[in-house]
Amino acid sequence: MGKVEFTVVNGGNIVTPRGFTAGGLHCGLKNTDRNDIGAIRCEVEATAAAVYTTNVFQAAPLKVTRESLADGRLQAVVVNSGNANACTGQQGERDAYAMRAAAARELGVAESYVAVASTGVIGEHLKMDRVLGGISSLPDRMNGEIDGAEQFSQAILTTDLVKKEVCVAVEVDGVTVHIAGAAKGSGMIHPNMATMLAFMTCDAAIGQAALQQLLKQATDTSFNMITVDGDTSTNDMLIAMASGLAGNRELHAGHPDWEAFAEAFTYICRELAKAIARDGEGATKLVEVSVSGAVSDASAQAIAKTVIGSSLVKSAVFGADANWGRIIAAVGRAGEPVNPDTVDIRLGDIIVLSQSSPVAFDEDEALSYLRGDTVQIIVDLHHGNGAATAWGCDLTYDYVRINAAYRT
Repeated sequence: MGKVEFTVVNGGNIVTPRGFTAGGLHCGLKNTDRNDIGAIRCEVEATAAAVYTTNVFQAAPLKVTRESLADGRLQAVVVNSGNANACTGQQGERDAYAMRAAAARELGVAESYVAVASTGVIGEHLKMDRVLGGISSLPDRMNGEIDGAEQFSQAILTTDLVKKEVCVAVEVDGVTVHIAGAAKGSGMIHPNMATMLAFMTCDAAIGQAALQQLLKQATDTSFNMITVDGDTSTNDMLIAMASGLAGNRELHAGHPDWEAFAEAFTYICRELAKAIARDGEGATKLVEVSVSGAVSDASAQAIAKTVIGSSLVKSAVFGADANWGRIIAAVGRAGEPVNPDTVDIRLGDIIVLSQSSPVAFDEDEALSYLRGDTVQIIVDLHHGNGAATAWGCDLTYDYVRINAAYRT
C-alpha cells in the first residue's frame, strides 16, 4: 500500500464510530475492584469478522463466538476478565452459552448476534451467579460517551498496566468514516495471534468478505508480529464490527477509497499490537526489530520474529548491553536463507555490524540509547527485497515475579 492520509482522533474510542455504545463494571470475578465484565452494542446488525488463536486448546467462548458469526453479522459482544473459561469441559461451554443468552436478553438483541470473550486464569469454572448479575447490570452502565468506552476498556484487562485504545478518521466517498479499537494483552503473547483480546468498531459500509480478508491481512502484519514470552493463549480473539452508518457506498477491494480505508484499518491493528508489546508483563521498554534485504517478506517476518522472541536478545536489551552477537545468532537460527557475509546490524542509528564484520562503536552512546523506553534493532541482510517489522519487549525480573504468582 502507498502512503495515504488519515487522522488520529485524540480522545477517540470504540464508541466514536456511529451506532456503538459500551460499558463495564466490577461483578466480583477479580479479587480487586477493577472492572471485570463489559459489553459493546451496535444499534443495528453489524457486518462482522474475526480471527482466533491457533492454539489447539480453544476456550469455550471461541466456540460460541464462531457459531454466532456463522453468517457474518453481530450486534453485541460480552466480555469478562479474571477467568478464561478455558479447559473447563462441557460446563464451560454451558456457561459461555449462558453468557450469550443473558447478554442477548439484557441488551435486546438476537442471541445469534452476540459474541462472547473471556480472559484470565485457565482451568477454573466461572462464578456464574456473579457473571449473570454483572450482565444484568450492564445496560444501565452502557452509553456512547467516553465514560462507557473507558469502563469497557478497563473491564477487559488482566495483568495489563494500561488500557489500549486507538481511533482514526478517514474520508470515504466524501464522508468521514471512523475506525476504532480497544485491546488487552500483557503476558502469554506470541504469534499467532499473541495472547490478547481486541475489538474494533467502525461505521463504514463494507462487505463481509472484504472485512474478513482485510482483518486477516492486517493481523498478519500487526498482532501476528508481536511477542512477549513465546506463549500463545487459548483465548485469543480479534473481532471487528462495522455498522455501515457513515453513509458511504459499500467498500470492497475495487472501491476508489479502499487503499485509504485499509491503511487506516491496519494502522489501528498495528498501534494496538505495539501497545500490547510495550505493556508486556514486567517490561520496561518496547523493542522493534526491522528486517530488510530478505529473500521474501515471509522470510523477513520469520527472521524478525526469531530475533524479537530471543530470550537472550530480550535480556540484553533489559540490561542495556549492546551484545549484537545475540542478534546475529538469532538471525542465523531462524531457518531462512541468509548470506553470512552481507549482514548489517544497527541499534537505532548506531552501526555495530557491517557486511558481517564488527564495527567499532561508542559503548557509552550505545548504553545511553539502550536505556531509552524504545529500542530499534535494524537488520539488513542484503540478500533480496523482503522486509518486515516485529515488536516485543525486554525480559525483566518482574516478568518472572508476575507469572510465578499468577494464580495467587
